[in-house]
Amino acid sequence: MSFGSPNNPYGQPQNPQPGYGHPQQQPGYGYPQAPQGVPPQQGYGYPQQPGYPGGPAGYPGGPAAPRLASMGRRFGARVIDAVVFGVVYGILAAAGVASFMNQAKDCDPSAADYETCLNNASSNMASGVFAAIGVLAVIGLVYEWLLTGLLGATLGKLAVGIRVVKVEDGQKPGLGKSFIRWIIPVVGSVACGIGQLLVYLSPFWDKSGRQQGWHDKAVSTMVVQN
Repeated sequence: MSFGSPNNPYGQPQNPQPGYGHPQQQPGYGYPQAPQGVPPQQGYGYPQQPGYPGGPAGYPGGPAAPRLASMGRRFGARVIDAVVFGVVYGILAAAGVASFMNQAKDCDPSAADYETCLNNASSNMASGVFAAIGVLAVIGLVYEWLLTGLLGATLGKLAVGIRVVKVEDGQKPGLGKSFIRWIIPVVGSVACGIGQLLVYLSPFWDKSGRQQGWHDKAVSTMVVQN
């Protein structure tokens, strides 16, 4: 009795099946191979790497998906920074009032130039107010610009555990990007603070998935949680 064809005297099936010495297809063998000399890319069957919404698949050599800072944390950071500025402003204001009181105390009510003396004291206090505003502006520049550029965070951001990073690599923004990021809301504050408020609220309607404000979009930065 013949088993199979004359060319197959052992009667083995001509179509090899798993178990006859041929390896079964395992998970991972099914990924199509990239052409020789072409590095593996998405589209040749390699699983897509996770990444944050709308951004690249993670930072080079770093985590795949940074955690975005919530708007609650960002608001808390602004409140802490405002308190810091409030303390500085209070110290300057107290110094100005004390200077006015000392000058006014030196004016003799019975002297003919008493009114002139008081006017001079008031004028000096007004000059001190403008000087204090200038000092606050310089402090704001140094505080927001330098700390964000060099450390990635102000004292408020450090307190709530968030920082500003570059979108492309997750590194600190640097002094150039930090200055532009700072000056945009400052310019917006000229219109009675409305523009500044809109800049800080703009992450709410950002469609990139990164919760970027207008000042972030201008320099390609984002705010992430530590």
